[in-house]
Amino acid sequence: MTMPNFLIIGAAKSGTSSLEYYLKQHPQIYMSYAEEMHFFAFENQKLNFQGIGDISLMRRAVTSLDDYQAQFQDVSEEIAIGDKSAWYLYHPKVPERIKHYIPNVKLITVLRNPVDRAYSSFLHLIRDYREPIHDFEVALEAEPQRIDNNWEYLWHYQQAGFYYQQLQRYFDIFAPEQIGIFIYEDYRKNPEKFLLTIFNFLCVDKTFKPDLSKKINVGKLKAKVPKNQTFHNFLSEPNIIKSMVKNFLPISLRERIREGLKQTNLGQPPLQPQVRKKLLDIYRSDIMNLERLISKDLSRWLEP
Repeated sequence: MTMPNFLIIGAAKSGTSSLEYYLKQHPQIYMSYAEEMHFFAFENQKLNFQGIGDISLMRRAVTSLDDYQAQFQDVSEEIAIGDKSAWYLYHPKVPERIKHYIPNVKLITVLRNPVDRAYSSFLHLIRDYREPIHDFEVALEAEPQRIDNNWEYLWHYQQAGFYYQQLQRYFDIFAPEQIGIFIYEDYRKNPEKFLLTIFNFLCVDKTFKPDLSKKINVGKLKAKVPKNQTFHNFLSEPNIIKSMVKNFLPISLRERIREGLKQTNLGQPPLQPQVRKKLLDIYRSDIMNLERLISKDLSRWLEP
């Protein structure tokens, strides 16, 4: 049965869904029909994650080899056959499992500033109404207990950002030329050039021009929370001022005004500078080790 010859292994929240979408357009590339199967992370396991809404990951996961191979049964003349599962980078047992099944595989890793990646995971879960804590710093404090309670990896805001530790496991058992390291910020700056380097790594036609007009995930709802919680509570809960207004304005007008004020008060919660600095200090040593491992300048990640 057919197996992939390249994997997009992560990092999560680093543009891998967009990359997969553009690679699917290339006539010499076949991507598995199912996304985020996580076979090499969860082979032969019965998953039992306990976090809010974690059932979505458990439903997507493919845990049997036969079911995984079936995802590639329609491969015909394609040169590059791929699977994108963004948690392959993070799961400690994945490199050995990949080595066992497809030792000559090519591995694509897209790395994003770990602070921004952590915050993006937080906003993702807020957007999906899974994260009940709307203060990122407080959510970071809850992370160790959530990990202990077996919440899925998207909740591992801080822990998932130690890329040096995660990549070292791959460099320990795969040849360096099998591992393609790409930087998310380069993709944002010049997607055409970024994709050209990916095509070159996969040895497919570099003259192909994918349609970049569609932006993946941009259309999804952005996480919005009250900018001022006190004002939000005032608008949402009974109070004496709202009771007085009832005598002067019809209910339809009152509702339009109330909803307009509520929407004005909603927005994407900012990443507080002190939280960014705290996380940068935590990641600093790992980032510097990562620079040496992959021979790339990551100094921009260490800027406030």
